[in-house]
Amino acid sequence: MKTHAETGNTLNVPPTAHFSRGEAEQTVSEQATHNSDSDGTGQGASALTEALEGSAVGTSADNTTTEIDQFYPDEVVGNIPPFPHLLKHPIKATFWTIRMLFGIVCLVLFLAVIAAIPLVNFIALGYLLDVEGRVARTGKIRLAFPLLDIAPRLGTIVIGTGLWLIPLFLLAGAAADAHLVDPGGTSDQTLHFLNRLVSIFIAMHLCLALARGGTFSCYLRPLKNAIWLFKQLRAGGYWERAANNVREFVSSLKLGQNFSLGLRGFLGAFAWLLIPSLMFAAASSPDGGKGGPVFITLLGGLSLVIVLGWLPLLQAHFAAENRLRAMFELRTVRRKFKRTPIAWLLTLIVVYVLSLPLYLFKVAALPRDAMWGITLIFVATIYPTKILLGWVYYRASTKTRNAWFGWRWLSRTLILPLLAVYVFLLFFTQFIGMHGNRVLLEHHVFLLPVPF
Repeated sequence: MKTHAETGNTLNVPPTAHFSRGEAEQTVSEQATHNSDSDGTGQGASALTEALEGSAVGTSADNTTTEIDQFYPDEVVGNIPPFPHLLKHPIKATFWTIRMLFGIVCLVLFLAVIAAIPLVNFIALGYLLDVEGRVARTGKIRLAFPLLDIAPRLGTIVIGTGLWLIPLFLLAGAAADAHLVDPGGTSDQTLHFLNRLVSIFIAMHLCLALARGGTFSCYLRPLKNAIWLFKQLRAGGYWERAANNVREFVSSLKLGQNFSLGLRGFLGAFAWLLIPSLMFAAASSPDGGKGGPVFITLLGGLSLVIVLGWLPLLQAHFAAENRLRAMFELRTVRRKFKRTPIAWLLTLIVVYVLSLPLYLFKVAALPRDAMWGITLIFVATIYPTKILLGWVYYRASTKTRNAWFGWRWLSRTLILPLLAVYVFLLFFTQFIGMHGNRVLLEHHVFLLPVPF
C-alpha cells in the first residue's frame, strides 16, 4: 500500500517497478514539473537534473534497466488484454480489434442512456471527467476507456435480452389482435395462454443467462443454464457467491465516485460560467433594446471570451487532481499554458468547433424516451474532446521549460478573436433554441452532456 505523490490516494500496487532509461527520465520529469507547478520557482528543473545525474551513476553498461519506486494511479493496471502481434497472430489481433471496437460502441451507448436520465446524467459527466483525468495523469490513450473491460459484457446482455424479447412482443401483438377479432374465442384464449407460458419461460431463461455471466453462449443454451443452476445449488453457497459477484460488478462501475466527480465538476464550471452567461443574456430581456442591457451584454460577452479561454484547461486540471479547489487554480494553469501554447490553441479550436453544431439539436424538445438518441450524439462528440484535453494537459505537465515567447503571444493573439467569433455565434443560438435565452446557460462542453 503506497500513496500517490500527486493525488494522495492509497494505491494497491507493487512496491517496485522496472522502467527503461527513457521511462525513468519521464517519471522524474513529471515529478519535477509537479514540484515546479506547486512552488512557482525553478526548483523543479534543478531537481530533474540532479535526479537524472544520480540515476546515470547507478546505470551499468550491460543493463540499462533502472529500478525505481513509482506509484501510478490505480487505473494504470487495467483488465484490457494486450494487443496480439499482428503478423504472428493475425486472427487473435482481428478478434481483439473487433472486441475493443464493440466495447467502445457499448461504452458510448451506456453513457448516452444514463446521460438522458435526470440526476443520473451527473454520472455520465463524471465518467467523461474521469476519462480526461486518466489521460491527463498518465498520457496513455488506452486508459481513456475506463469501462472497456466490462462494456462488451453490458452490450451482450442488452443484445441477448433484446433478441429474446422480440418473439414475446410478436406473440403479445398476435394475442391482442385475436382478442379484437374474436374476443373470448379459441384463438384468443390459446394465444393468451401461450403468451403467459412463453413469458414465464423467457423470464426464467434471461435470469439464468444473467446468472451465468451474460455471454452470448448463455443466451443460446437454456437447458445448460438450468443444469448449471442445479449443480450450483447442489454444491451449496451459491447465493453468497452470487451476491458477492453482483456487489463486485456494481462496485466496478464506480457509480458513486463518478457521481461525485461529475457533480463537483459541474459546480466548478457553473461557478465560472454563471455570471458571464447571465450578463450575456441581458439584451434578451424585454428591455434588451435599451443602452444599459446592451452594454451589459457586451461586457458579459467579453467576460465569456476570457472564461472560455481558460475553463477547458481548468477543468482538465480539476480532472487530473480530483480536487474542487483545482478548478480555481488559474496560476497553475497559466504556467502549463506557457509550456505548450500552440497545442492548447489547436485543442481549443477543435473543442469549440465540435461543440457549436450541437446547439442545433436544441431547436425542439424530444420525448423523454427518445432523448438518448440525441445524447448519443452529444457523448460521441464530447468524448474525443475530453481525451484531447487530457493529453495536452499531460504534455504540458511533462515539460519543464516555457515555450518561446513568440509562440505564446501568437497563440494568445489568435485565440481571442476566434473565441469572440464563437461567442458571437453563441448569442444567436437563443433565437433557435426551444428554451430561449436559457440556452446561453447550457454549456454542454463543460456542464451536463445533454441538449436540455
